[in-house]
Amino acid sequence: MTYSTQDLATVVITTKNRKDELRTAIRSALSQTLPVKVLLIDDGSTDGTTEMVRAEFPQVRLERSAESLGYIAQRNRAARLATTAFVFSIDDDAEFASSHTIEQTLADFQHPRVGAVAIPYIEPGKANMVLQRAPAREGTWVTDSYVGTAHAVRRELFLKLSGYRASLVHQGEEGDFCVRLLQAGWLVRLGRGNPIHHHESPRRDSSRMDFYGRRNDVLFAWHNVPTSYFPIHLLGTTLNGLLFGVRCGRFARMARGIAAGYVECWRARRERQPVSVSTYRLHRHLKKCGPMRLEDIEAQLPPLSSAHAISRL
Repeated sequence: MTYSTQDLATVVITTKNRKDELRTAIRSALSQTLPVKVLLIDDGSTDGTTEMVRAEFPQVRLERSAESLGYIAQRNRAARLATTAFVFSIDDDAEFASSHTIEQTLADFQHPRVGAVAIPYIEPGKANMVLQRAPAREGTWVTDSYVGTAHAVRRELFLKLSGYRASLVHQGEEGDFCVRLLQAGWLVRLGRGNPIHHHESPRRDSSRMDFYGRRNDVLFAWHNVPTSYFPIHLLGTTLNGLLFGVRCGRFARMARGIAAGYVECWRARRERQPVSVSTYRLHRHLKKCGPMRLEDIEAQLPPLSSAHAISRL
């Protein structure tokens, strides 16, 4: 199927009480060389976000929830509301530093196996190094996952795979989705476009990130890891999470998160649908050893799922 440029891409931004940072994110999306739709999901803001967007950016589609549902649920909602072939996602404290990024990223979907693109990004407040960038412009470089603030995905494929697991609430949804993407025969490609800048907001709740991060590491194992690998994977996840908590001085938060993960495993005992051993091993290899050329792993890939009928760029 051939798309008009107006039907190609939607930029999704989920936000809550970051009105000032949000302005920069919206302006950067509207400045792209390729015409895009911008969909803003306000997750129950109380700082005047809705009023600001309506007054300053009337061309932006605004959807507001009276109560906060969390960004995972809201990103799923955004994918259902969007109408374009591809969905780009950035955080409300990020920006497209270049007006060419979306156009460049769409070119990375040319290979029929590519279901998502991890867009290069920089965190200026940290090491200022470019992350998620393909090590060479030649070839198709495959990785295990992407970060929520810098990625694009085929919308129809995302919906066919049921999107993000809403029960995760916060943190870890990308890896859980991407291993299911791989199980269906699709890949996450490292992008080659100009990087997004992620200005990590000081308003981020680190205690929430610590708790749900460790909880959802446990749940990743429960939902996705094959039975033959599950005990050792879960043990490693538990020990590594506890040790990380000790090293960073936030042991109590992370220990609570791990314990909550075990409790949630019992509650979700009928929901376990692990991926195949071959998918698990390939995903682990990409995660531990870094990106690989598509031609070096193509023989290990499962056939494309019934999602093969999804329209390609």
